[in-house]
Amino acid sequence: MSVLPSSFETLIDKFAALPGVGRKSAQRLAFFVISMTDETAQSFADAITDAKRTIRECAVCCNLSEDEVCPVCSNTRRNPRIVCVVSDPKGVLAIERAREFGGVYHVLHGTISPLSGVTPDDLRIRELVARVADGGCDEVILATNPDTEGETTARYIARLIEPFGVRTTRLAYGIPVGSSLEFADDATLTRALEGRSEYN
Repeated sequence: MSVLPSSFETLIDKFAALPGVGRKSAQRLAFFVISMTDETAQSFADAITDAKRTIRECAVCCNLSEDEVCPVCSNTRRNPRIVCVVSDPKGVLAIERAREFGGVYHVLHGTISPLSGVTPDDLRIRELVARVADGGCDEVILATNPDTEGETTARYIARLIEPFGVRTTRLAYGIPVGSSLEFADDATLTRALEGRSEYN
Protein backbone atom coordinates (compact mmCIF):
# COMPACT_ATOMS: atom_id res chain seq x y z
CA MET A 1 0.00 0.00 0.00
CA SER A 2 1.42 3.36 -1.06
CA VAL A 3 1.71 6.22 1.43
CA LEU A 4 1.25 8.69 -1.44
CA PRO A 5 -2.09 9.83 -2.92
CA SER A 6 -3.11 7.94 -6.06
CA SER A 7 -3.12 11.16 -8.12
CA PHE A 8 0.48 11.78 -7.08
CA GLU A 9 1.44 8.21 -8.02
CA THR A 10 -0.18 8.77 -11.41
CA LEU A 11 1.87 11.94 -11.88
CA ILE A 12 5.05 9.99 -11.06
CA ASP A 13 4.06 7.29 -13.55
CA LYS A 14 3.55 9.90 -16.29
CA PHE A 15 6.98 11.43 -15.70
CA ALA A 16 8.60 7.97 -15.50
CA ALA A 17 7.16 7.16 -18.93
CA LEU A 18 9.28 9.94 -20.47
CA PRO A 19 12.51 8.78 -22.19
CA GLY A 20 15.56 8.94 -19.93
CA VAL A 21 13.54 9.59 -16.77
CA GLY A 22 13.91 6.94 -14.05
CA ARG A 23 11.58 6.40 -11.12
CA LYS A 24 13.57 8.58 -8.70
CA SER A 25 13.85 11.43 -11.21
CA ALA A 26 10.11 11.10 -11.85
CA GLN A 27 9.46 11.43 -8.11
CA ARG A 28 11.63 14.58 -7.91
CA LEU A 29 9.77 16.10 -10.87
CA ALA A 30 6.40 15.24 -9.36
CA PHE A 31 7.35 16.80 -6.01
CA PHE A 32 8.55 19.90 -7.88
CA VAL A 33 5.30 20.22 -9.81
CA ILE A 34 3.23 19.83 -6.64
CA SER A 35 5.25 22.61 -5.00
CA MET A 36 4.40 25.03 -7.85
CA THR A 37 1.83 27.74 -7.37
CA ASP A 38 -1.52 27.05 -9.03
CA GLU A 39 -0.73 29.71 -11.62
CA THR A 40 2.68 28.23 -12.49
CA ALA A 41 1.30 24.69 -12.64
CA GLN A 42 -1.50 25.82 -14.95
CA SER A 43 1.01 27.64 -17.17
CA PHE A 44 3.10 24.46 -17.34
CA ALA A 45 0.06 22.37 -18.28
CA ASP A 46 -1.02 24.96 -20.86
CA ALA A 47 2.44 24.88 -22.48
CA ILE A 48 2.12 21.11 -22.97
CA THR A 49 -1.39 21.24 -24.41
CA ASP A 50 -0.61 24.26 -26.61
CA ALA A 51 2.49 22.58 -28.05
CA LYS A 52 0.55 19.39 -28.70
CA ARG A 53 -2.26 21.34 -30.36
CA THR A 54 -0.25 23.73 -32.51
CA ILE A 55 2.85 21.80 -33.57
CA ARG A 56 2.64 19.81 -36.78
CA GLU A 57 5.02 18.53 -39.43
CA CYS A 58 6.31 20.89 -42.09
CA ALA A 59 4.68 20.05 -45.44
CA VAL A 60 8.10 20.13 -47.12
CA CYS A 61 10.72 18.69 -44.76
CA CYS A 62 8.59 16.99 -42.07
CA ASN A 63 10.35 18.93 -39.28
CA LEU A 64 8.31 20.31 -36.40
CA SER A 65 6.53 23.54 -37.26
CA GLU A 66 3.65 25.73 -36.17
CA ASP A 67 3.01 26.73 -39.78
CA GLU A 68 2.41 24.63 -42.87
CA VAL A 69 5.99 25.34 -43.98
CA CYS A 70 8.74 25.66 -41.35
CA PRO A 71 11.06 28.70 -41.01
CA VAL A 72 13.99 26.85 -42.61
CA CYS A 73 12.09 25.79 -45.73
CA SER A 74 10.55 29.25 -46.14
CA ASN A 75 13.91 31.03 -45.73
CA THR A 76 14.91 32.34 -49.17
CA ARG A 77 18.56 32.56 -48.09
CA ARG A 78 18.70 28.78 -47.77
CA ASN A 79 19.70 26.57 -50.70
CA PRO A 80 16.69 24.27 -51.23
CA ARG A 81 18.67 22.05 -53.60
CA ILE A 82 20.93 20.69 -50.83
CA VAL A 83 18.94 18.47 -48.49
CA CYS A 84 20.37 17.14 -45.22
CA VAL A 85 18.55 14.02 -44.03
CA VAL A 86 18.37 13.56 -40.25
CA SER A 87 16.69 10.95 -38.08
CA ASP A 88 14.74 13.36 -35.88
CA PRO A 89 14.27 17.08 -35.11
CA LYS A 90 17.16 16.93 -32.62
CA GLY A 91 19.45 16.32 -35.60
CA VAL A 92 18.34 19.63 -37.11
CA LEU A 93 19.20 21.43 -33.86
CA ALA A 94 22.63 19.78 -33.72
CA ILE A 95 23.58 20.77 -37.27
CA GLU A 96 22.18 24.29 -36.89
CA ARG A 97 24.39 24.76 -33.82
CA ALA A 98 27.46 24.60 -36.06
CA ARG A 99 26.12 27.50 -38.19
CA GLU A 100 27.84 26.12 -41.27
CA PHE A 101 25.01 24.50 -43.20
CA GLY A 102 23.07 26.67 -45.64
CA GLY A 103 20.79 24.06 -47.17
CA VAL A 104 17.51 22.58 -45.98
CA TYR A 105 16.51 19.42 -44.12
CA HIS A 106 14.41 16.31 -44.30
CA VAL A 107 13.39 14.71 -41.01
CA LEU A 108 12.70 10.97 -41.04
CA HIS A 109 11.25 10.73 -37.51
CA GLY A 110 13.21 7.60 -36.69
CA THR A 111 15.47 4.99 -38.24
CA ILE A 112 14.88 1.53 -39.65
CA SER A 113 15.02 -0.95 -36.78
CA PRO A 114 13.62 -4.44 -37.43
CA LEU A 115 14.17 -5.44 -33.79
CA SER A 116 11.96 -2.56 -32.65
CA GLY A 117 9.44 -3.16 -35.41
CA VAL A 118 10.28 0.08 -37.25
CA THR A 119 10.10 -0.38 -41.03
CA PRO A 120 10.73 2.11 -43.87
CA ASP A 121 6.97 2.63 -44.12
CA ASP A 122 6.98 4.03 -40.57
CA LEU A 123 9.40 6.80 -41.57
CA ARG A 124 9.17 9.84 -43.87
CA ILE A 125 11.27 8.14 -46.54
CA ARG A 126 8.49 8.20 -49.13
CA GLU A 127 8.29 11.98 -48.81
CA LEU A 128 12.06 12.30 -49.30
CA VAL A 129 12.02 10.17 -52.45
CA ALA A 130 9.18 12.34 -53.79
CA ARG A 131 11.30 15.48 -53.21
CA VAL A 132 14.21 13.94 -55.08
CA ALA A 133 12.00 12.59 -57.87
CA ASP A 134 10.56 16.07 -58.43
CA GLY A 135 14.04 17.20 -59.50
CA GLY A 136 14.42 19.73 -56.72
CA CYS A 137 17.67 18.33 -55.25
CA ASP A 138 21.30 18.50 -56.34
CA GLU A 139 22.68 16.78 -53.24
CA VAL A 140 21.29 14.64 -50.45
CA ILE A 141 23.44 14.54 -47.31
CA LEU A 142 22.74 11.47 -45.19
CA ALA A 143 23.23 12.60 -41.59
CA THR A 144 21.74 9.71 -39.66
CA ASN A 145 23.66 8.52 -36.60
CA PRO A 146 26.70 6.27 -37.17
CA ASP A 147 25.11 3.30 -35.42
CA THR A 148 23.60 0.13 -36.89
CA GLU A 149 20.13 1.61 -37.40
CA GLY A 150 21.50 4.87 -38.80
CA GLU A 151 23.79 3.07 -41.25
CA THR A 152 20.99 0.72 -42.34
CA THR A 153 18.69 3.67 -42.95
CA ALA A 154 21.34 5.63 -44.86
CA ARG A 155 22.12 2.66 -47.13
CA TYR A 156 18.43 2.04 -47.77
CA ILE A 157 17.82 5.67 -48.75
CA ALA A 158 20.95 5.81 -50.92
CA ARG A 159 19.73 2.80 -52.90
CA LEU A 160 16.26 4.31 -53.35
CA ILE A 161 17.47 7.65 -54.71
CA GLU A 162 20.37 6.29 -56.77
CA PRO A 163 18.28 6.02 -59.98
CA PHE A 164 17.64 9.78 -59.90
CA GLY A 165 21.32 10.61 -60.34
CA VAL A 166 21.43 12.96 -57.35
CA ARG A 167 24.75 13.37 -55.56
CA THR A 168 24.48 11.42 -52.30
CA THR A 169 26.96 12.07 -49.48
CA ARG A 170 27.40 10.86 -45.92
CA LEU A 171 28.64 12.89 -42.97
CA ALA A 172 32.27 12.11 -42.17
CA TYR A 173 32.72 10.57 -38.74
CA GLY A 174 36.02 10.12 -36.99
CA ILE A 175 38.27 11.21 -34.14
CA PRO A 176 36.62 13.86 -31.94
CA VAL A 177 38.54 17.11 -31.51
CA GLY A 178 40.62 17.01 -28.34
CA SER A 179 40.71 13.23 -28.03
CA SER A 180 43.60 10.79 -28.38
CA LEU A 181 44.14 8.19 -31.12
CA GLU A 182 44.99 5.51 -28.58
CA PHE A 183 41.46 5.59 -27.15
CA ALA A 184 39.67 5.40 -30.52
CA ASP A 185 38.06 2.09 -31.45
CA ASP A 186 38.64 0.34 -34.77
CA ALA A 187 35.35 1.48 -36.33
CA THR A 188 36.02 5.11 -35.45
CA LEU A 189 39.54 4.96 -36.89
CA THR A 190 38.22 3.36 -40.07
CA ARG A 191 35.63 6.12 -40.42
CA ALA A 192 38.27 8.78 -39.80
CA LEU A 193 40.49 7.36 -42.53
CA GLU A 194 37.63 7.03 -45.00
CA GLY A 195 36.46 10.58 -44.30
CA ARG A 196 39.89 12.22 -44.54
CA SER A 197 40.15 15.46 -46.53
CA GLU A 198 42.80 17.78 -47.92
CA TYR A 199 44.85 19.54 -45.24
CA ASN A 200 45.21 23.25 -45.97
